[in-house]
Amino acid sequence: MVETTGGGPGDGTAEVLDRPLPDGVRRRVVQIVSDGFGGLTVGELPAQLRQYARFAPNRRAKFAGNAMAAALETDPLFRQRIGEKLREAQPELAGALDSGSPPPAADPLDVAAAAYVLRPVDWVKLVTAAGEEAQRADAERAGEESRAELERLREDLDRARELTRSETERLRAELDAAKKEAESLHRKLRAAVSDVRRGEAALRKMQGELETVRAEGQSQVSAAESESRRLKARLGEVEAALEASRRAAREGRSVEDMRVRLLLDTVLDAAQGLRRELALPPVSVRPAETVDAVEPGRMTPKDIAARALSEHDPAILDQLLALPQAHLVVDGYNVTKTGYPQMPLEKQRLRLLGQLSQLAAATGAEVTCVFDGAELAAPVLLAPPRGVRVLFSKPGVTADELIRQLVRAEPPGRPVIVASTDREVADGVAKAGARPVASAMLLKRLS
Repeated sequence: MVETTGGGPGDGTAEVLDRPLPDGVRRRVVQIVSDGFGGLTVGELPAQLRQYARFAPNRRAKFAGNAMAAALETDPLFRQRIGEKLREAQPELAGALDSGSPPPAADPLDVAAAAYVLRPVDWVKLVTAAGEEAQRADAERAGEESRAELERLREDLDRARELTRSETERLRAELDAAKKEAESLHRKLRAAVSDVRRGEAALRKMQGELETVRAEGQSQVSAAESESRRLKARLGEVEAALEASRRAAREGRSVEDMRVRLLLDTVLDAAQGLRRELALPPVSVRPAETVDAVEPGRMTPKDIAARALSEHDPAILDQLLALPQAHLVVDGYNVTKTGYPQMPLEKQRLRLLGQLSQLAAATGAEVTCVFDGAELAAPVLLAPPRGVRVLFSKPGVTADELIRQLVRAEPPGRPVIVASTDREVADGVAKAGARPVASAMLLKRLS
C-alpha cells in the first residue's frame, strides 16, 4: 500500500513503504551508499557517519551498514547527495527510472535499490515488485536447491542402500567366517583346557612325588646327622680313652696296676691295723695252749661283758672310716635334703662340703661327694674343699648311677662306705660289696 504526503503530483519523495525493506534490496542500498560515501567530503556526511569516512568500502558496508541505512532514510539531503553519485555511476538506470520504464533485463534488486535511493514516481511499487520478484526468485532457487538436494539425497540413499546391501553381504560373510573360526577356537580351547587339566594333574602328581622325595631326603639327612653325632661322640670317647691309655703308659702304670696296688696297700694296712687293734704279741702260742682249760688266776670268756652298738650310732661310721684305705661316697642332695631341705641348693652344697672336709681331715679317709647334674641350671663354679672330691653327673646320667659306677670301679676288698637313704642305691652298692649307711647317721656324725 502506498501512502502520499503533502508533495506535489509526480513527486516520489512523499511515498513511503508500508513494510520493511527486503533484505536483498537493503544490501544493494547499503552497497550504493558505501560506494557513494567515498565521493563526499566529511562536511557533507551526517554527523553519525563521519567516523567511517576513512573506512574502505567493504569494511564501511560491514561496520556502518545500519547507520548508513538509517541516515539515508531520515536525512533527505544525504539521500540526495548519494542519489547524485548514483546518477553519475549508473546514468542509464537512473534515466530509465526517471522515465518510469526500468530496463526489463536489469536485476530487480538493482532496480529496487536505485529506486529507493532516487525516489522516482512509484518507487514504492518498484521496491515492492523487486522484493516480490526477489522472493519468487529465492523461492524458485530454494525449490531448485531443494529438488537438487532431494535428488542428491535420493542418490545418496540409493548409494547408501547399495553400500548397506554390500556391507550386509560382507558382514554376513564375515559373520559366517567368524562363527567357523569361533567353533574352531572353541574346539581348540576345549583341547587346551583338557591339556591344562592333564598338566595340572601331572604337576600335582610330581609335586606329591617331590614332597615324598624331599621328606625321605630330610629323614635321611636327619638320620645321617644323628649317626654323625653318634660317631663323633663315639670318636670323642675313643680319643679320650686313647689319651687316658697314653697318659697311663707315659706314667708307667695302668689302671689294673693301680687297682692291684691299691688292693695290696689295703690288705697290708688292714693286716697292720688288725695287728695293732688286737695288740697281738709275737707268735708264742703252742699247741698245748689251745686246749680248753681253766688256769689258775685267769678269767673265762664268760667274765667279759658283751659290747654292742645301735645301727644308727655314729660310732659305727667312725669305726668304718678307721678301716685302712676307707673310701666314703656321699649321695650329696640325698643328705642335704634330709638334713636341711629349706636352704637353697648352693648353700646346701657349701654346708655339706665344709663338714665333709672336716671329717676327711679328722679320719684321713678318702671322701667323694656326688651331686645330680640335672639339678643345675648352669655350670657350677665351685672350688672343692681340701680332702673332698666333688663330682656332678653328666646329662642323661643320674647321681645314683654315678655312685654305682664309683663303687664298681673300686677293687674287691677295699672298704667302701656309701651314705644314702635311697633304698635302691643302698641295695645296689651292697651287691657290689660296699657298706651302705643312712644319711641320718652321717648327719649325726657331722653335727
